[in-house]
Amino acid sequence: MRALIDTHVLLWWLTDDERLSGKARRTFTSGRSTLLWSAASSWELAVKISLGKLSLPGPLRSYLPRKLREQRITPIAVEHSHAFRVAELPKHHRDPFDRLLVAQAQVEKVSIISADARLGEYDVKIVW
Repeated sequence: MRALIDTHVLLWWLTDDERLSGKARRTFTSGRSTLLWSAASSWELAVKISLGKLSLPGPLRSYLPRKLREQRITPIAVEHSHAFRVAELPKHHRDPFDRLLVAQAQVEKVSIISADARLGEYDVKIVW
């Protein structure tokens, strides 16, 4: 399975948060899954850190790439095709970061690992 990780899911995984579902945990630990991390999620973390809504154990610039390598998570860029797809999405969700993740998942034909039930209103498979 190829799956895009929602921002909160990676944070929950890294902190062993009890809110992470069993299925999501198995997806992380399965040697058969290809896990993807969007540049949009890095941007979301940067925004939350700059607003004082989030802190990490180290600077985002070094902490996040190290954790992605350690967890064997593949970063993916935001492409124009992803941005264009956002304009075509129904208005089920207002969060611009989540809308971009949905667009990426649709264009790349991958699932999204997320606890956000509203994402399930889109034509995308949610792993939870």
